[in-house]
Amino acid sequence: MSSDQTSQAQSKPWQDQVLPILKRFDVKHIAYVPDAGHSAAIKQAEADPDITAVTLTTEEEGIGYLAGAWLGGQRGAMLLQSSGVGNCINTLALAECARFPLLMLVTMRGDWAEFNGWQNPMGQATEPSLNLMGVKTWRADRPDEVEPIVHGAASMAFNGDASCAVLLGQRLIGEKKWVK
Repeated sequence: MSSDQTSQAQSKPWQDQVLPILKRFDVKHIAYVPDAGHSAAIKQAEADPDITAVTLTTEEEGIGYLAGAWLGGQRGAMLLQSSGVGNCINTLALAECARFPLLMLVTMRGDWAEFNGWQNPMGQATEPSLNLMGVKTWRADRPDEVEPIVHGAASMAFNGDASCAVLLGQRLIGEKKWVK
């Protein structure tokens, strides 16, 4: 990446950096379960005529969808929340055995300042669970970390046929509160 691209990326809010990075890696498919933390990338993907944005009913569908896109010669990425990682554990064996590029961007729950106790077990188990299934993980907790970490994970996934996940910490999104 040139120094001009780096300074432009860092001047944008981190949420607006995600889709342009994926597009630089020729990602044509975004599979997602709706999530406020990914809302900017989802809206951008839905508005982009070069991207097929697919709403999933459950996260594990995304792994099969992305495997199919890869078999068809196209790249994709999945946007999900840490609570959805638990739904993917068995299906991650497909990526491990078939060695296709799998890139997941995971917004974290059960993390810093979590208000919903139901999110804590999977939030705390997300990274070790992914690692046990052969997924390489990196975590971004500050806005300036997002671009280089997403870029590096995409490079490893798409150039090395690896399963990779970027964990986007709760501090990036901000503290959530119960709404009455």
